[in-house]
Amino acid sequence: MLQTTSTFQPALRTAYEEALAFVQSLAHAPVGATADAATLRETLFRPLEDGSIDAVAVVEELVRDVEGGILGMPSGRFFGWVIGGALPAALAADWLTSAWDQNAALYACGPAAAIAEEAAGAWLKDLLQLPPAASFALVTGCQMAHVTCLAAARHALLERCSWNVEERGLYAAPPIKVVTSANRHASIDRAVKLLGLGTQHIELLEPNADETMNPQSLRRALQARPHAPAVAILAAGDINTGAFDSFEELIPIAKELGAWVHVDGAFGLWAAASPRYRGLLAGVEAADSWATDGHKWLNVPFDCGYAFVADAQAHRAAMSTRAPYIAQTATARDQIDWNPDWSRRARGFSTYAAIRQLGRSGIADLIERSCRHAAALVAGIGSLEGAEVLWHPIINQGLVRFKSTRRDATPAEHDARTEEVIDRIVRSGQAYFGPTTWRGMRAMRVSVLNWQTSDVDVSRAVAAVANALSG
Repeated sequence: MLQTTSTFQPALRTAYEEALAFVQSLAHAPVGATADAATLRETLFRPLEDGSIDAVAVVEELVRDVEGGILGMPSGRFFGWVIGGALPAALAADWLTSAWDQNAALYACGPAAAIAEEAAGAWLKDLLQLPPAASFALVTGCQMAHVTCLAAARHALLERCSWNVEERGLYAAPPIKVVTSANRHASIDRAVKLLGLGTQHIELLEPNADETMNPQSLRRALQARPHAPAVAILAAGDINTGAFDSFEELIPIAKELGAWVHVDGAFGLWAAASPRYRGLLAGVEAADSWATDGHKWLNVPFDCGYAFVADAQAHRAAMSTRAPYIAQTATARDQIDWNPDWSRRARGFSTYAAIRQLGRSGIADLIERSCRHAAALVAGIGSLEGAEVLWHPIINQGLVRFKSTRRDATPAEHDARTEEVIDRIVRSGQAYFGPTTWRGMRAMRVSVLNWQTSDVDVSRAVAAVANALSG
Protein backbone atom coordinates (compact mmCIF):
# COMPACT_ATOMS: atom_id res chain seq x y z
CA MET A 1 0.00 0.00 0.00
CA LEU A 2 1.30 3.50 -0.85
CA GLN A 3 2.44 5.48 2.14
CA THR A 4 0.55 8.47 3.52
CA THR A 5 1.49 12.14 3.57
CA SER A 6 3.02 11.73 7.05
CA THR A 7 5.96 9.97 5.42
CA PHE A 8 6.96 12.78 3.04
CA GLN A 9 9.71 14.02 5.35
CA PRO A 10 12.29 11.23 4.90
CA ALA A 11 12.16 11.34 1.11
CA LEU A 12 12.25 15.14 0.94
CA ARG A 13 15.08 15.30 3.47
CA THR A 14 17.06 12.80 1.41
CA ALA A 15 16.44 14.81 -1.74
CA TYR A 16 17.49 18.01 0.06
CA GLU A 17 20.72 16.47 1.29
CA GLU A 18 21.57 15.06 -2.13
CA ALA A 19 20.71 18.32 -3.87
CA LEU A 20 22.83 20.32 -1.43
CA ALA A 21 25.74 17.92 -1.90
CA PHE A 22 25.46 18.37 -5.67
CA VAL A 23 25.46 22.16 -5.65
CA GLN A 24 28.33 22.23 -3.14
CA SER A 25 30.36 19.92 -5.39
CA LEU A 26 30.12 22.24 -8.40
CA ALA A 27 33.29 24.13 -7.51
CA HIS A 28 35.49 21.03 -7.81
CA ALA A 29 33.52 18.30 -9.61
CA PRO A 30 33.99 17.61 -13.35
CA VAL A 31 31.74 19.86 -15.41
CA GLY A 32 31.15 17.30 -18.16
CA ALA A 33 29.58 13.86 -17.97
CA THR A 34 31.85 10.97 -17.02
CA ALA A 35 29.45 8.11 -17.80
CA ASP A 36 28.48 7.07 -21.31
CA ALA A 37 25.04 6.08 -22.60
CA ALA A 38 25.71 2.35 -22.26
CA THR A 39 26.66 2.73 -18.59
CA LEU A 40 23.60 4.84 -17.83
CA ARG A 41 21.29 2.37 -19.57
CA GLU A 42 22.82 -0.46 -17.56
CA THR A 43 22.05 1.27 -14.26
CA LEU A 44 18.74 2.94 -15.08
CA PHE A 45 17.02 0.19 -17.08
CA ARG A 46 15.90 -1.81 -14.06
CA PRO A 47 13.20 -4.49 -14.19
CA LEU A 48 9.79 -2.95 -13.52
CA GLU A 49 8.79 -4.03 -10.01
CA ASP A 50 5.38 -5.47 -9.22
CA GLY A 51 5.25 -3.95 -5.77
CA SER A 52 5.92 -0.55 -4.24
CA ILE A 53 9.38 0.57 -3.12
CA ASP A 54 10.21 2.79 -0.17
CA ALA A 55 10.43 6.43 -1.34
CA VAL A 56 13.82 7.02 0.33
CA ALA A 57 15.27 3.97 -1.40
CA VAL A 58 13.97 5.22 -4.75
CA VAL A 59 15.60 8.62 -4.27
CA GLU A 60 18.90 7.16 -3.06
CA GLU A 61 19.05 4.67 -5.92
CA LEU A 62 18.19 7.36 -8.47
CA VAL A 63 21.04 9.55 -7.26
CA ARG A 64 23.43 6.61 -7.38
CA ASP A 65 22.25 5.39 -10.79
CA VAL A 66 22.61 8.75 -12.56
CA GLU A 67 26.12 9.33 -11.22
CA GLY A 68 28.41 10.47 -13.99
CA GLY A 69 25.51 11.43 -16.23
CA ILE A 70 24.64 14.80 -14.71
CA LEU A 71 26.41 17.76 -16.34
CA GLY A 72 27.72 20.49 -14.08
CA MET A 73 25.42 22.87 -15.94
CA PRO A 74 24.84 25.10 -12.87
CA SER A 75 28.63 25.47 -12.47
CA GLY A 76 30.45 28.73 -13.02
CA ARG A 77 32.73 26.79 -15.40
CA PHE A 78 29.94 25.78 -17.79
CA PHE A 79 30.27 27.78 -21.00
CA GLY A 80 28.49 25.45 -23.42
CA TRP A 81 25.42 26.43 -25.42
CA VAL A 82 23.76 29.55 -23.96
CA ILE A 83 22.64 28.38 -20.54
CA GLY A 84 22.65 30.01 -17.12
CA GLY A 85 22.50 28.40 -13.70
CA ALA A 86 19.95 28.65 -10.92
CA LEU A 87 19.92 31.34 -8.26
CA PRO A 88 19.38 30.12 -4.69
CA ALA A 89 16.01 31.85 -4.33
CA ALA A 90 14.86 30.64 -7.74
CA LEU A 91 15.90 27.05 -7.01
CA ALA A 92 14.19 27.10 -3.61
CA ALA A 93 11.03 28.57 -5.15
CA ASP A 94 11.13 25.84 -7.79
CA TRP A 95 11.20 23.18 -5.04
CA LEU A 96 8.21 24.86 -3.40
CA THR A 97 6.45 24.98 -6.76
CA SER A 98 6.66 21.19 -6.93
CA ALA A 99 5.53 20.80 -3.32
CA TRP A 100 2.60 23.20 -3.72
CA ASP A 101 1.68 21.39 -6.98
CA GLN A 102 -0.63 24.08 -8.35
CA ASN A 103 -2.10 23.83 -11.85
CA ALA A 104 -1.30 27.33 -13.04
CA ALA A 105 -3.84 27.35 -15.86
CA LEU A 106 -6.46 29.44 -14.08
CA TYR A 107 -6.71 31.76 -11.12
CA ALA A 108 -9.25 29.33 -9.67
CA CYS A 109 -6.70 26.48 -9.78
CA GLY A 110 -4.02 28.45 -7.94
CA PRO A 111 -4.80 31.99 -6.85
CA ALA A 112 -1.33 32.80 -5.51
CA ALA A 113 0.32 31.30 -8.62
CA ALA A 114 -1.79 33.53 -10.86
CA ILE A 115 -1.05 36.73 -8.93
CA ALA A 116 2.68 35.93 -8.63
CA GLU A 117 2.72 35.49 -12.41
CA GLU A 118 0.96 38.84 -12.86
CA ALA A 119 3.61 40.52 -10.71
CA ALA A 120 6.47 38.74 -12.49
CA GLY A 121 5.11 39.77 -15.89
CA ALA A 122 4.92 43.41 -14.84
CA TRP A 123 8.47 43.31 -13.46
CA LEU A 124 9.79 41.64 -16.59
CA LYS A 125 8.33 44.32 -18.86
CA ASP A 126 9.86 46.97 -16.62
CA LEU A 127 13.30 45.32 -16.61
CA LEU A 128 13.29 44.65 -20.37
CA GLN A 129 11.89 48.13 -21.09
CA LEU A 130 8.94 46.81 -23.09
CA PRO A 131 5.60 48.61 -23.45
CA PRO A 132 3.67 48.42 -20.16
CA ALA A 133 0.45 47.59 -22.03
CA ALA A 134 1.98 44.56 -23.78
CA SER A 135 0.53 41.19 -22.88
CA PHE A 136 2.79 38.39 -21.71
CA ALA A 137 2.99 34.65 -21.21
CA LEU A 138 5.27 32.46 -19.11
CA VAL A 139 6.02 29.40 -21.22
CA THR A 140 8.48 26.49 -21.18
CA GLY A 141 11.27 28.30 -23.02
CA CYS A 142 12.07 30.62 -25.90
CA GLN A 143 10.93 27.97 -28.39
CA MET A 144 7.36 28.17 -27.11
CA ALA A 145 7.67 31.93 -26.70
CA HIS A 146 8.28 32.09 -30.47
CA VAL A 147 5.26 29.84 -31.07
CA THR A 148 3.09 32.03 -28.85
CA CYS A 149 4.21 35.31 -30.42
CA LEU A 150 3.99 34.02 -33.99
CA ALA A 151 0.53 32.60 -33.29
CA ALA A 152 -0.50 36.13 -32.34
CA ALA A 153 1.16 37.41 -35.52
CA ARG A 154 -0.69 34.80 -37.59
CA HIS A 155 -4.00 35.89 -36.08
CA ALA A 156 -3.40 39.61 -36.61
CA LEU A 157 -2.04 39.33 -40.15
CA LEU A 158 -4.79 37.04 -41.39
CA GLU A 159 -7.44 39.11 -39.64
CA ARG A 160 -6.33 41.99 -41.86
CA CYS A 161 -7.13 39.69 -44.79
CA SER A 162 -10.62 39.02 -43.34
CA TRP A 163 -9.58 35.49 -42.43
CA ASN A 164 -10.28 34.05 -38.97
CA VAL A 165 -7.54 31.45 -38.73
CA GLU A 166 -8.69 30.06 -35.40
CA GLU A 167 -12.06 29.14 -36.95
CA ARG A 168 -11.18 28.48 -40.58
CA GLY A 169 -7.69 27.06 -40.21
CA LEU A 170 -4.99 27.52 -42.83
CA TYR A 171 -6.77 25.73 -45.68
CA ALA A 172 -6.88 28.29 -48.52
CA ALA A 173 -5.66 31.05 -46.17
CA PRO A 174 -3.34 33.67 -47.63
CA PRO A 175 0.26 32.42 -47.10
CA ILE A 176 2.33 34.36 -44.58
CA LYS A 177 5.86 35.24 -45.61
CA VAL A 178 8.55 35.05 -42.92
CA VAL A 179 11.67 37.14 -43.52
CA THR A 180 14.66 36.61 -41.26
CA SER A 181 18.43 36.23 -41.22
CA ALA A 182 20.27 33.20 -42.54
CA ASN A 183 21.83 33.17 -39.06
CA ARG A 184 18.46 32.72 -37.32
CA HIS A 185 18.13 30.22 -34.49
CA ALA A 186 16.62 26.88 -35.51
CA SER A 187 13.76 27.40 -33.05
CA ILE A 188 12.37 29.93 -35.53
CA ASP A 189 12.04 27.23 -38.20
CA ARG A 190 10.48 24.90 -35.67
CA ALA A 191 7.91 27.49 -34.61
CA VAL A 192 6.99 28.06 -38.26
CA LYS A 193 6.53 24.30 -38.69
CA LEU A 194 4.38 23.95 -35.57
CA LEU A 195 2.12 26.81 -36.64
CA GLY A 196 1.60 25.36 -40.11
CA LEU A 197 3.14 28.37 -41.85
CA GLY A 198 5.56 26.19 -43.79
CA THR A 199 9.33 26.57 -43.95
CA GLN A 200 9.17 27.12 -47.73
CA HIS A 201 7.66 30.52 -46.89
CA ILE A 202 10.78 31.56 -44.94
CA GLU A 203 13.05 33.91 -46.87
CA LEU A 204 16.58 34.00 -45.48
CA LEU A 205 18.64 37.15 -45.84
CA GLU A 206 22.43 37.04 -45.85
CA PRO A 207 23.75 39.16 -42.97
CA ASN A 208 26.19 42.05 -43.18
CA ALA A 209 29.84 41.55 -42.27
CA ASP A 210 28.97 42.51 -38.68
CA GLU A 211 26.37 39.69 -38.59
CA THR A 212 23.38 42.07 -38.62
CA MET A 213 20.47 42.26 -41.04
CA ASN A 214 20.86 44.61 -43.99
CA PRO A 215 18.05 47.20 -44.09
CA GLN A 216 17.94 47.30 -47.88
CA SER A 217 17.74 43.51 -48.06
CA LEU A 218 14.76 43.60 -45.73
CA ARG A 219 13.08 46.30 -47.80
CA ARG A 220 13.56 44.38 -51.05
CA ALA A 221 12.27 41.15 -49.52
CA LEU A 222 9.09 42.78 -48.21
CA GLN A 223 8.50 44.86 -51.36
CA ALA A 224 8.62 41.71 -53.50
CA ARG A 225 5.10 40.90 -52.23
CA PRO A 226 3.88 44.27 -50.98
CA HIS A 227 0.33 43.26 -50.09
CA ALA A 228 1.02 39.80 -48.72
CA PRO A 229 0.96 39.21 -44.93
CA ALA A 230 4.52 39.06 -43.63
CA VAL A 231 6.56 38.67 -40.45
CA ALA A 232 10.05 40.12 -40.08
CA ILE A 233 12.07 38.33 -37.39
CA LEU A 234 15.01 40.26 -35.97
CA ALA A 235 17.75 39.20 -33.57
CA ALA A 236 18.65 40.64 -30.19
CA GLY A 237 21.83 38.63 -29.65
CA ASP A 238 22.92 36.18 -32.33
CA ILE A 239 23.50 32.66 -30.97
CA ASN A 240 27.16 32.60 -32.07
CA THR A 241 28.29 36.22 -31.99
CA GLY A 242 25.81 38.05 -29.80
CA ALA A 243 25.22 40.55 -32.64
CA PHE A 244 22.16 42.83 -32.43
CA ASP A 245 20.18 43.92 -35.45
CA SER A 246 19.64 47.67 -35.85
CA PHE A 247 16.08 47.97 -34.58
CA GLU A 248 15.98 51.72 -35.16
CA GLU A 249 16.57 51.15 -38.88
CA LEU A 250 14.80 47.86 -39.49
CA ILE A 251 11.54 48.18 -37.55
CA PRO A 252 10.36 51.34 -39.35
CA ILE A 253 11.01 49.66 -42.72
CA ALA A 254 9.02 46.58 -41.74
CA LYS A 255 6.16 48.65 -40.31
CA GLU A 256 6.05 50.89 -43.39
CA LEU A 257 5.54 47.77 -45.50
CA GLY A 258 2.92 46.26 -43.20
CA ALA A 259 4.97 43.46 -41.63
CA TRP A 260 4.66 42.20 -38.07
CA VAL A 261 8.03 42.51 -36.31
CA HIS A 262 9.06 39.75 -33.92
CA VAL A 263 12.30 39.90 -31.91
CA ASP A 264 14.25 36.78 -30.96
CA GLY A 265 15.87 37.96 -27.75
CA ALA A 266 16.47 34.58 -26.11
CA PHE A 267 19.35 36.03 -24.10
CA GLY A 268 20.11 39.40 -25.70
CA LEU A 269 16.85 41.05 -24.68
CA TRP A 270 18.23 41.04 -21.14
CA ALA A 271 20.77 43.68 -22.19
CA ALA A 272 17.94 46.16 -21.61
CA ALA A 273 18.37 45.60 -17.87
CA SER A 274 21.96 46.88 -18.04
CA PRO A 275 22.66 50.62 -18.30
CA ARG A 276 25.93 49.75 -20.02
CA TYR A 277 24.46 47.52 -22.75
CA ARG A 278 20.87 48.64 -23.24
CA GLY A 279 21.91 50.91 -26.10
CA LEU A 280 22.25 47.77 -28.21
CA LEU A 281 18.44 47.52 -28.08
CA ALA A 282 17.64 51.08 -29.12
CA GLY A 283 14.26 51.09 -30.85
CA VAL A 284 13.33 47.50 -29.95
CA GLU A 285 10.24 48.63 -28.04
CA ALA A 286 8.58 49.46 -31.39
CA ALA A 287 8.38 45.76 -32.37
CA ASP A 288 5.13 43.78 -32.23
CA SER A 289 6.38 40.84 -30.16
CA TRP A 290 9.41 39.72 -28.21
CA ALA A 291 10.66 36.33 -26.94
CA THR A 292 13.27 35.58 -24.29
CA ASP A 293 14.32 32.95 -21.76
CA GLY A 294 14.40 32.93 -17.98
CA HIS A 295 16.80 29.99 -17.71
CA LYS A 296 19.44 31.99 -19.50
CA TRP A 297 20.41 35.34 -17.99
CA LEU A 298 17.85 35.49 -15.19
CA ASN A 299 19.27 32.18 -13.88
CA VAL A 300 16.03 30.40 -12.98
CA PRO A 301 15.73 26.61 -13.31
CA PHE A 302 14.70 25.14 -16.64
CA ASP A 303 11.14 25.26 -17.97
CA CYS A 304 10.95 29.04 -18.15
CA GLY A 305 10.54 31.35 -21.14
CA TYR A 306 8.72 34.63 -21.71
CA ALA A 307 6.57 35.86 -24.60
CA PHE A 308 5.44 39.48 -24.94
CA VAL A 309 2.96 40.86 -27.49
CA ALA A 310 2.13 44.51 -28.10
CA ASP A 311 -1.33 43.65 -29.49
CA ALA A 312 -2.91 41.98 -26.48
CA GLN A 313 -6.14 41.28 -28.37
CA ALA A 314 -4.30 39.29 -31.05
CA HIS A 315 -2.37 37.40 -28.38
CA ARG A 316 -5.49 36.44 -26.47
CA ALA A 317 -7.45 35.53 -29.59
CA ALA A 318 -4.68 33.14 -30.66
CA MET A 319 -4.42 31.37 -27.29
CA SER A 320 -7.62 31.59 -25.25
CA THR A 321 -10.13 28.76 -25.05
CA ARG A 322 -13.51 28.26 -23.42
CA ALA A 323 -15.40 25.28 -22.01
CA PRO A 324 -18.20 24.82 -19.45
CA TYR A 325 -15.75 23.35 -16.93
CA ILE A 326 -13.31 26.27 -17.08
CA ALA A 327 -13.83 28.38 -13.98
CA GLN A 328 -13.17 31.90 -15.23
CA THR A 329 -12.74 34.87 -12.97
CA ALA A 330 -13.31 38.55 -13.60
CA THR A 331 -10.96 39.75 -10.87
CA ALA A 332 -7.64 38.20 -11.96
CA ARG A 333 -5.70 37.06 -14.99
CA ASP A 334 -6.35 33.50 -16.16
CA GLN A 335 -3.07 32.22 -17.56
CA ILE A 336 -4.77 29.88 -20.04
CA ASP A 337 -5.83 32.95 -22.06
CA TRP A 338 -2.22 33.79 -22.89
CA ASN A 339 -0.15 30.60 -23.27
CA PRO A 340 -0.43 27.31 -25.20
CA ASP A 341 -0.43 25.03 -22.14
CA TRP A 342 -3.46 23.79 -20.25
CA SER A 343 -2.11 21.87 -17.28
CA ARG A 344 1.03 23.80 -16.50
CA ARG A 345 3.64 24.28 -13.83
CA ALA A 346 3.41 27.45 -11.71
CA ARG A 347 6.66 28.70 -13.17
CA GLY A 348 5.93 32.25 -12.09
CA PHE A 349 7.14 31.53 -8.56
CA SER A 350 10.79 30.96 -9.55
CA THR A 351 10.80 34.02 -11.80
CA TYR A 352 9.29 36.09 -9.00
CA ALA A 353 11.92 34.81 -6.54
CA ALA A 354 14.86 35.41 -8.91
CA ILE A 355 13.87 39.01 -9.56
CA ARG A 356 13.30 39.60 -5.86
CA GLN A 357 16.70 38.16 -4.94
CA LEU A 358 18.70 40.18 -7.46
CA GLY A 359 16.72 43.38 -7.77
CA ARG A 360 17.25 45.82 -10.60
CA SER A 361 20.91 46.54 -9.78
CA GLY A 362 21.72 42.87 -9.18
CA ILE A 363 20.41 41.86 -12.59
CA ALA A 364 22.42 44.64 -14.24
CA ASP A 365 25.53 43.53 -12.38
CA LEU A 366 25.02 39.89 -13.39
CA ILE A 367 24.79 40.87 -17.06
CA GLU A 368 27.81 43.14 -16.95
CA ARG A 369 29.95 40.62 -15.03
CA SER A 370 29.07 37.92 -17.54
CA CYS A 371 30.13 40.14 -20.41
CA ARG A 372 33.40 40.98 -18.67
CA HIS A 373 34.12 37.29 -18.07
CA ALA A 374 33.33 36.43 -21.70
CA ALA A 375 35.77 39.07 -22.92
CA ALA A 376 38.44 37.78 -20.53
CA LEU A 377 37.91 34.18 -21.65
CA VAL A 378 38.18 35.01 -25.34
CA ALA A 379 41.24 37.20 -24.78
CA GLY A 380 42.93 34.61 -22.57
CA ILE A 381 42.26 31.71 -24.92
CA GLY A 382 43.16 33.80 -27.96
CA SER A 383 46.58 34.56 -26.49
CA LEU A 384 47.49 30.85 -26.44
CA GLU A 385 49.67 29.41 -29.18
CA GLY A 386 47.52 27.51 -31.63
CA ALA A 387 44.35 29.44 -30.81
CA GLU A 388 42.69 32.03 -33.01
CA VAL A 389 39.96 34.49 -32.07
CA LEU A 390 37.17 34.53 -34.63
CA TRP A 391 34.81 36.89 -32.80
CA HIS A 392 35.41 39.18 -29.82
CA PRO A 393 32.33 39.43 -27.59
CA ILE A 394 29.86 42.24 -28.09
CA ILE A 395 28.19 41.03 -24.93
CA ASN A 396 28.61 37.48 -23.60
CA GLN A 397 29.27 35.44 -26.76
CA GLY A 398 32.62 34.88 -28.46
CA LEU A 399 34.20 32.45 -30.91
CA VAL A 400 37.64 30.87 -31.07
CA ARG A 401 39.14 28.03 -33.07
CA PHE A 402 42.25 25.90 -32.84
CA LYS A 403 44.55 25.51 -35.81
CA SER A 404 46.34 22.40 -36.91
CA THR A 405 50.08 22.47 -36.31
CA ARG A 406 50.73 20.91 -39.72
CA ARG A 407 52.22 23.28 -42.27
CA ASP A 408 49.76 24.05 -45.10
CA ALA A 409 46.92 22.44 -43.15
CA THR A 410 43.56 22.39 -44.88
CA PRO A 411 40.38 23.95 -43.46
CA ALA A 412 39.15 20.44 -42.68
CA GLU A 413 42.27 19.81 -40.61
CA HIS A 414 41.73 23.03 -38.65
CA ASP A 415 38.13 21.90 -38.06
CA ALA A 416 39.34 18.52 -36.81
CA ARG A 417 41.88 20.17 -34.53
CA THR A 418 39.16 22.40 -33.09
CA GLU A 419 36.93 19.40 -32.36
CA GLU A 420 39.88 17.54 -30.80
CA VAL A 421 40.78 20.40 -28.45
CA ILE A 422 37.18 20.94 -27.36
CA ASP A 423 36.90 17.23 -26.59
CA ARG A 424 40.08 17.36 -24.49
CA ILE A 425 38.83 20.35 -22.54
CA VAL A 426 35.51 18.69 -21.73
CA ARG A 427 37.18 15.39 -20.79
CA SER A 428 39.48 17.26 -18.40
CA GLY A 429 36.41 18.21 -16.32
CA GLN A 430 37.83 21.67 -15.73
CA ALA A 431 35.46 23.54 -18.04
CA TYR A 432 32.72 22.89 -20.56
CA PHE A 433 32.61 24.47 -24.01
CA GLY A 434 30.67 23.41 -27.08
CA PRO A 435 31.36 23.45 -30.82
CA THR A 436 29.53 25.34 -33.52
CA THR A 437 29.91 26.09 -37.23
CA TRP A 438 30.36 29.73 -38.17
CA ARG A 439 31.02 30.97 -41.69
CA GLY A 440 31.82 27.42 -42.73
CA MET A 441 34.40 26.88 -39.96
CA ARG A 442 34.14 24.70 -36.87
CA ALA A 443 34.64 26.88 -33.83
CA MET A 444 34.39 26.80 -30.04
CA ARG A 445 31.68 29.06 -28.69
CA VAL A 446 32.33 30.93 -25.46
CA SER A 447 29.07 31.68 -23.69
CA VAL A 448 28.85 33.17 -20.19
CA LEU A 449 25.54 33.63 -18.36
CA ASN A 450 25.98 31.94 -14.99
CA TRP A 451 25.64 34.04 -11.85
CA GLN A 452 28.43 31.98 -10.20
CA THR A 453 31.12 32.49 -12.84
CA SER A 454 34.13 34.19 -11.25
CA ASP A 455 37.61 35.37 -12.19
CA VAL A 456 38.90 32.09 -10.74
CA ASP A 457 36.61 30.12 -13.04
CA VAL A 458 37.89 32.10 -16.02
CA SER A 459 41.52 31.40 -15.08
CA ARG A 460 40.80 27.68 -14.62
CA ALA A 461 39.09 27.53 -18.00
CA VAL A 462 41.96 29.25 -19.81
CA ALA A 463 44.41 26.89 -18.10
CA ALA A 464 42.28 23.91 -19.22
CA VAL A 465 42.46 25.14 -22.81
CA ALA A 466 46.23 25.60 -22.53
CA ASN A 467 46.60 22.02 -21.25
CA ALA A 468 44.41 20.70 -24.05
CA LEU A 469 46.51 22.50 -26.65
CA SER A 470 49.75 21.12 -25.24
CA GLY A 471 48.49 17.55 -25.07
